Amino acid sequence: MALLRTAEPTVEPVTLTEAKAFLRLSGTAEDGLIEGLIRAAREDVERATGLALIDQAWRLAIDCIPKSDIVLLMRHPVREIIAVTAYGTEGEASLVGAGDYQVDLVSRPARLLFVHRPQPMRAMNGLEIDFRAGFGEAGTDVPDLLRRAILVLAAHWYEFRASYGPDEQPVSYPPAYERMIASYGDRRI
Repeated sequence: MALLRTAEPTVEPVTLTEAKAFLRLSGTAEDGLIEGLIRAAREDVERATGLALIDQAWRLAIDCIPKSDIVLLMRHPVREIIAVTAYGTEGEASLVGAGDYQVDLVSRPARLLFVHRPQPMRAMNGLEIDFRAGFGEAGTDVPDLLRRAILVLAAHWYEFRASYGPDEQPVSYPPAYERMIASYGDRRI
């Protein structure tokens, strides 16, 4: 199983202006650094929570359909299924029709239930599911607590940037950041 991002978000949940206001900076000399910290903080929030904050495209490649006929899409929130492609034993691609599966976009993780299994499939990466995930296309669509977590983490990394070398980054995570993202993590019983 492989989960790959096929299209990056087009914007960040936090703007450069918002980050500079949070940091109380007015100059432009470090704009590139701050933009990089915002991007890295967003990626860290997404990694730690299993979320896609801003709309982005993903591909899940699996060897075979589970015996339960249910495939879990491990990014949240899934907004739509773009395509389901099955690869035959000779590598030929065929689109799986929307009538051959049902989708539950409400659950976390989202679920895709196969009503009719495509047969036969190649042994490795025989099925690809392309989907779009994210809270929306704009930073304002992202829950405020997650946007603030990005600000807190980017500011923390900005503050400690000179104390440690690039190979030692990230140095640490502020406790406030951990608390902010805790409720958004993927919990399992």
